[in-house]
Formats: sequence, structure tokens, C-alpha cells
Amino acid sequence: MQTIKKNPSPAASIATARQRRGHGRATLQDVAERAGVTAITVSRFLRAPAVVAAETAQRIEAALLTTGYVPNKQAGQLASGHSKMVAAIIPSIANSIFAETVQGLADGLQEAGYELLLTSTGYSREREQGQLRAVLGWFPSALVVTGRHHSEGALALLRAAQAARTPVIEIWDQQPAERSNGFAQVGFNHADVGRAMAEHLLAQGHRRLAYVDSGVSEDFRAHERGKGFAATAEAAGAAMRLLNAPPGDAFDGGRLALAELLAGEPPSAVAFANDNFACGALLEAQQRGIPVPGQLALIGFGDFAIGRQLRPALTTIRPPRYEIGRSAAALLLAALQQGAPLAAQSLPWELLLRDST
Repeated sequence: MQTIKKNPSPAASIATARQRRGHGRATLQDVAERAGVTAITVSRFLRAPAVVAAETAQRIEAALLTTGYVPNKQAGQLASGHSKMVAAIIPSIANSIFAETVQGLADGLQEAGYELLLTSTGYSREREQGQLRAVLGWFPSALVVTGRHHSEGALALLRAAQAARTPVIEIWDQQPAERSNGFAQVGFNHADVGRAMAEHLLAQGHRRLAYVDSGVSEDFRAHERGKGFAATAEAAGAAMRLLNAPPGDAFDGGRLALAELLAGEPPSAVAFANDNFACGALLEAQQRGIPVPGQLALIGFGDFAIGRQLRPALTTIRPPRYEIGRSAAALLLAALQQGAPLAAQSLPWELLLRDST
């Protein structure tokens, strides 16, 4: 007498999965039996789905869903001494500038089967140090950190990781070799950006300049742009004022900063650490009836979408946000897969001339 084996109902599959979770995770063999293939075929599908026949792939995919199987990455990690994961530490997840860099990094890595472990420092070097120690415990294949300013403890961790042949890249920065920490950098020189902002305003005939800096003490890149701006203005003999934006909402910070600047000898042109400050100042100027750029020119940094939508549209610096992440991913993959040495990459930024100047 022939026995006909029926597939269990979805409810029964869920109950089975729940029961299995109570006693242990589903195994590769469970998936293979469910799909009617060998464990080797399932393993091959997980590594490279395209090499498995379409009908077989569909059965395996269905078996993965019903069993709830998840590959044990830790087992492979223990065997090889590393994971297929890259750890990235950025200052802020909320800031769209860094979000686009993360997307470029993730896009480049995922194409080669690597995933991204992401943490945010909140612009704190002490927090970065703790995060480095935490992510290194997962044995990442590579490390990506933002900027070159780190605590002594963080530097020691990064250098130890590099000595252990874990590639390390600093993004959003680019300095001469003698001023670097010995890690590859992918980014640009922020002092050069500040100089270009000042040169543009000076070329427009402005002689009373101001720079509204970030009020976050560890926003080093914004401070470097401010220093480059101030040095260029002062070298040209222009009046120069440097002001820190108050903490809190960036648009409110821009409004308040402009109000403070106008209370004294008002500048004829103001540069800002980011576009949100600049847009807040632009709205404040409009509310006060100050014509822009007729009486006051404004320039930002970041090329945020809102700056293009306001009228007048905001002159700004477009940094290579996505390109930084994509380039860093390409360098890391070349190092991990081909043993290529990491090399610094200086990426171009762009001054976008719009109506606010």
C-alpha cells in the first residue's frame, strides 16, 4: 500500500516552526528535507542563488520561509576569524549628508555579499571609542570611521585593528600624509571648501563677511571650513566675524545667528556650516524685509533639497556624499578580495551658484 505524504498546512508549519524554536533553531538539513534536495544544494543556493535551477530555487526559498531557517554566521566567523560584515561609525544617522554616504557604502558592499554594521557617535569621541570596542568584538572584515579626529583610546583600537590586517578607512576627510593618522582617507579637504566660499563672496565685492559655525564642539569638519573661510577673508583685508550657532533646531539656529549678526555692524555676506542654518537665516531675512542678495548674500554647505526650493535658491557647496561611500566600498573590496593596498582618494566637491549670492 502506497503512503501519500501531504505537505502540512500553513498553520501546522507555523506550529512546527514555533516548536522547533523552543528546542533549537532550524537546521540546513531541515530546509533540505522540506525542499526535497540535499543540504549541499541548499548551501549552494544560499551562497549563489543564480547557480541553482529556477524550480529548485523556488522550493528552497519556500522551505526557508516555512522553517524559519537563518544561516549561522557566527559559526563561519569562528572558523575563518572574520565576518562578511563591515562596521561603519558616523556622527549622525539623522543627517542626510551621512545617510547618503551610508547608502553608497551599503550599495557597494552588498553587491559583493558584505553587509554593514552601523553606529552613530552623536559627534562624541568618547562614544566613538566605546563603539569601536563593541564592533571589534564582532570581528568585522573592515572598519570605516568618519574624520581623522579620534580619542587616544580610539586611535589605539584602530591601529591595533590595522596591525591585525583589518582594513581601516577614514571618510569625509582628506589631509596630507604628514597630517594623517596613517589610515587611508576618502573625502576632501574642508579648509579648501571654506576658502572657496570666501573667495566667491570676495569676488562678488563683499568686504564685511561672517561665518556661522556649528555649535557642536566636535563637529571638526565644520570648524575647519570656518577656519579656511576666516583666513581667506582676513588675508584679503575684509572685515570678518565668526559666530557659533546656538544649539537646538538648525533652522532656528540660523535665524538666531542672523539676528545676532544684524544687531551689530551687519555683514553684507554670510557663510554657514550647513544649508539648514543658511535656510533658517534666509527665512529670517525675508521676515525682516532684508533683500537677498541685494542687501545680504548667503551661502551654505551640503546642497540639501530645501535650499533648492526656497526663493531665492541657496548658493551652496555640494559635497560628494554618495560617492564617498561608494569609493570607500570599492577600496575595501579590492583590499579584502584581492589584497590591494588601501590608497587615499580625494573626491571633488562643487560650488553651486544660485540666486542667494
